[in-house]
Amino acid sequence: MRALVSIFAGLLILISLYQLSFTWFVNQHEKEMGKKADAYVKRAYPLTPAQKYPNNTEARAYYKDTVDNVRDAYLDSLLTATRDKKITWWGQTYQKAKESELLLGLDLQGGINVTMDVALDGLIKGLANNPKDPQLLKAIAEAQARKINSDRNFIDLFAAAYSQQNPGARLAPLFANSNNKLSGNASDSKVLSYIHEQANAAMKQTYQVLQKRIDKFGVAQPNISLDENKGIITVELAGASDPERVRKYLQSTANLQFWEVYTLEELSSSVMNASKALDDYLAVTKTDSNGVAVKDTSAASRNILASKIRFFPPQQDPQTGKVSYSPYLGMALLSDTSTINKYLSIPVVRNSFPANLKFLWGKQDRDAEGKLSNALQLYAIKTVPGKDKAELEGDAIEDARQEFDQVTNEVAVSMEMNPSGGRTWARMTEKNVGKPIAIVLDDIVYSAPNVIQKIDGGNSRITMGSGGKNQQLVIEEANDLANILKAGKLEAPAVIVQEQVVGPTLGEQAVNGGIMAFAISFIVIFALMLVYYNTAGIVANIALILNLLFTIGVLSALNATLTAPGIAGLVLTIGMAVDTNVIIFERIKEELSKGNTYAQAVKTGYLRSLPPVLDAHITTLLTAVILFIYGLGPVLGFATTQILGILLSLFCGILVSRLITDFYTNKNRHFNYFTAISKRIFKHAAFKFIQYRKIAYGISVIVLLLGVASFFHGFRYGVEFSGGRSYVVNFGKAVNAEQVRNTLEKTFGSTPVIKTYGSDAKLNITTDYRVNETGLGVDSAVQTTLYNGLKTFLPEGTTQQDFNNRLLEGSNKVNPTISDDLKAGAQWATFWSMLIIAIYIFIRFRDWRYSVGTIIALLHDVLVTLAVFSFLKDVVPFPLEIDQHFIAAILTVIGFSMNDTVIVYDRIREYSHTMHNVDKTTILNKAINDTLSRTVMTSLTVFLTILILFLVGGEVTKGFAFAMLIGVVTGTYSSIFVAAPILVDFAKDKPLGEAAPPKKPETAAAKPALAKKA
Repeated sequence: MRALVSIFAGLLILISLYQLSFTWFVNQHEKEMGKKADAYVKRAYPLTPAQKYPNNTEARAYYKDTVDNVRDAYLDSLLTATRDKKITWWGQTYQKAKESELLLGLDLQGGINVTMDVALDGLIKGLANNPKDPQLLKAIAEAQARKINSDRNFIDLFAAAYSQQNPGARLAPLFANSNNKLSGNASDSKVLSYIHEQANAAMKQTYQVLQKRIDKFGVAQPNISLDENKGIITVELAGASDPERVRKYLQSTANLQFWEVYTLEELSSSVMNASKALDDYLAVTKTDSNGVAVKDTSAASRNILASKIRFFPPQQDPQTGKVSYSPYLGMALLSDTSTINKYLSIPVVRNSFPANLKFLWGKQDRDAEGKLSNALQLYAIKTVPGKDKAELEGDAIEDARQEFDQVTNEVAVSMEMNPSGGRTWARMTEKNVGKPIAIVLDDIVYSAPNVIQKIDGGNSRITMGSGGKNQQLVIEEANDLANILKAGKLEAPAVIVQEQVVGPTLGEQAVNGGIMAFAISFIVIFALMLVYYNTAGIVANIALILNLLFTIGVLSALNATLTAPGIAGLVLTIGMAVDTNVIIFERIKEELSKGNTYAQAVKTGYLRSLPPVLDAHITTLLTAVILFIYGLGPVLGFATTQILGILLSLFCGILVSRLITDFYTNKNRHFNYFTAISKRIFKHAAFKFIQYRKIAYGISVIVLLLGVASFFHGFRYGVEFSGGRSYVVNFGKAVNAEQVRNTLEKTFGSTPVIKTYGSDAKLNITTDYRVNETGLGVDSAVQTTLYNGLKTFLPEGTTQQDFNNRLLEGSNKVNPTISDDLKAGAQWATFWSMLIIAIYIFIRFRDWRYSVGTIIALLHDVLVTLAVFSFLKDVVPFPLEIDQHFIAAILTVIGFSMNDTVIVYDRIREYSHTMHNVDKTTILNKAINDTLSRTVMTSLTVFLTILILFLVGGEVTKGFAFAMLIGVVTGTYSSIFVAAPILVDFAKDKPLGEAAPPKKPETAAAKPALAKKA
């Protein structure tokens, strides 16, 4: 067993260090490139903004933004150019190392997070035989109204509304047709089953479209996840900085277009001119021996464009002698496409091409082995002058399906168009006989077949290729594409229902606060273990270091994202990781006090500590899993970190610490578990806790009344639960929050919630202005209204662009529909946490009184926290909001409170087996007193880490930390004064547990002392 633990621990250490090394190497490389970018900017822009424009504030700000943009663009080009450079000791490239580094959430590096819901009202209209049927539209409108206050899915709400509005009417006549094979007399359940199937397909189709789209935002590690149970798609774009572009791009339907194409025959002179223009543009300036700036013409002869793009020359048919041109201009490596895009967007290069030309890349093909190609084809699309849309768009598609070419056996997707689309298609093909027409989906060219003759009837085909050995993969891609094409007809776009934008400044502050809280907590707990447990504290500290290393290493290996709440989870892990050793060490100290040898004490201490350690960790783990199920966004990061920390705490606290102890301990050497301080504290504790239970009951009744009263007094809900928009605005100087509130009340027509955010110079502004309106332009319109309302408080000369880019550091939007879902989820999470823990306690202790005591103690803890957040919300100088972070804190408090309660319960059960003929009060008092040291120490370690997080961890986690502080204190109180006394007053005639058979005289030497002491 020891060998197995040693091997496993060694492997975990190596894996964690290996995984985290990528983050170190990537940071070193990016720092090096950052220095080069700074040097470049200093050469190109030698003057500072103050030196350049000493008397013009607006010009200074614009100049600074320009320099920053140049620096970012140059750094990006350096990183792109060095993506294949080997940066690790074992030859890993920057690109590969970047993919393996520890991911930071958008709340740590800035970016955009959105939660999306498929608009099922459009889907139902698309499936209906008559989308304009008045009864259909009326039922859909009613379902939309009910959805705001219901957590039922939209399709069931629609069915209920239709049935209520049209008693006795069936759904089949609305949807049955030959295409879906529903009969006119089909039952409502069968029709609803069909609609549900289509809704699930639409969700997957939307997910597939979004997966392809998010790669175009230029962020290093985009993340998208589909939760089919909740019916939502979460997209996280860390580093993205243009919210409006994200909103428009993500919420549009599948954009299928048919374009005419320029070939190299038409563009040969344009390509030559563009190549020369690019070479001239990239020619750098250098200084000659006399210090005179001259043009470096060495770059002008390099033909840079041709070095990146392999242009395809015309091909001659050897039999007919006919010359043909490829539908695409050339090919380029996938790794070079971003650089080429930048080159082609340079004005002097772009002006070399026709004004109605647009460059697009082809889809990634597969080679003969079935592997994805590392090269893409570059197409020159011929746009329609004066129009953004193509001559033929995807709304003309009636149906799409995957099939095989009967001649070549290549995988293809066939399309059928409506009559109008068929006529347009016939006209386009007639005009382009002998020329290619590109079939484009979301700006990716899927196929560009040459037109042989005019095509009547509105049919077309996208060729996907043979796929080589992996044809099945191409078939799957073709099926996906067919589904996506049909999705446009179903009119089921994804709608953003929750959005969070975090500026890089807020992200940097969150990182700094989190790291500081983490470091201080580690040092404090490290020192506390040594002060209280002497040299045995070294064991606890080694277990703590390994626990943290393993947790972060496994997070990185799993490609999990570290968020600000995730850092809070790590800080909490520091406190909870040593709890295992505290429980064990306290038991060892008890055994030593009885006169046992160190070897016996260690063996007995680990053995008898195992049940309470397991119980405490399992109950905490259960609440963490429930939080993971019901949480969204960054809170998931906290749950993930906590789950890993709990599991690894068991491994390090029990197995690794025992391994270290056994390795060190022998006949002449052992760890010391006592210090001068720990010998005096709680020694011979004999407090009469149970005798004071009626006073405690009185306090609990007051808590109950305050908790109930808090629901009438009200809470301050975060934007996640209230719905609306919140903004973090940096005014650059202290402002009067009351004046800002009064001004914005006139602007918005309703009173916003204003609170300081870290300092008087930053405000968090929450408003429900236009929250129920949807549309692509609503968010930007609200932001413009906010800017106009705040103009008098902003620095002089602040433009709308300055406000959006520099002063608006973060924003969060939640639609009322999703906010109701979040509130319902939070309530269910709390309910299930209490119920599951009560069931677990009943199974472990086989006595309903233990479960009742558990429920009452947990309700006590929750009500205390709710009362504080209600009655102190307008008193404390920081926001006390009911949001996802608060729910995370409540669930964590529930799990932690059980930690202390289980320790007391376990000792009560043990003493009920060994202390015969002793009344319950004596047993309970002795159990609480004998575990008092570990109860206080486990609470103290967690309390100290959370207090540090509260003080220095930053604004993001302040509300979470405050709720945890209250929970830790009240959890300790309830374990002693609420959970334990209930065992006396419920079923008074029933013993606390099964009495163990009397021990043999030679093994019962300590029993008289126990009885006497009791």
